[in-house]
Amino acid sequence: MRARMALLTAGIQCEVREVVLKDKPQAMLDISPKATVPVLQLPDGRIIDESLDIMCWALAENDPEAWMSPANGSRDGMFELIRQNDTEFKFHLDRYKYPRRFGESVDARYHFDRACEFLTGLDTGLRQNGFLFGERASLADVALFPFVRQFASVDPEKFEQISCLHVKQWLEYWLGDRCFSQVMKKLPPWHVGDNSTFLLS
Repeated sequence: MRARMALLTAGIQCEVREVVLKDKPQAMLDISPKATVPVLQLPDGRIIDESLDIMCWALAENDPEAWMSPANGSRDGMFELIRQNDTEFKFHLDRYKYPRRFGESVDARYHFDRACEFLTGLDTGLRQNGFLFGERASLADVALFPFVRQFASVDPEKFEQISCLHVKQWLEYWLGDRCFSQVMKKLPPWHVGDNSTFLLS
C-alpha cells in the first residue's frame, strides 16, 4: 500500500500484478526468492523488494509533495520514527493481531498496550502539527499510516476507546485520501497471460 502510494504520487507508471500469497506466481519467485510483497522490477532489471526502499526510490525520481523533506525536524529524525514503526510497533501489532501465530504464551492485551504507548507518542506530535513532521505530510505519514490502519482494524471498538484523538483524526484523513483510495482498488489475482493493469490509469 505505502509503496504504491509513493509510486502514484511520484507519477511513475508501472504494471501492477496482484498476488495471493498462498499461491505465489513463479514469475514473482524468479525475480525475488524472498517471496514477499511488494516487489518492484525496474526497467534495467534491478529488483527492489522492500516497501520503504521502493518509496525512497520513487521519491528520488520525483517528489512533487516534498515528502522526503519534512517541514519540521530532520530527515534523520523522520527515518528514525519510520524505523521504530517498522520494528517496535510492528512487533507488537503482529502479536496483537495474530497472537496464536506466535505461540500460546503470547498475551495480546500486553502487545495492545505496548502498541498504544507508541501511538501516544505519535499523538503528542500530531496535536501540535496535524502531521507527524509539521503542517504538511511527509514520508513518515505515508509510511506509518498503513500500520496504524491495521492496528485500528483488529478491533475497531477497542481502538475507539483509546485516548489518542489526534491519531484517530490523522487516520481518518488518510483513509479519505484520494491517493489511498486509488491504490486500494480491488484487483483480481494476476496470472501469466493476463492483460496488463497499470498503476496510472
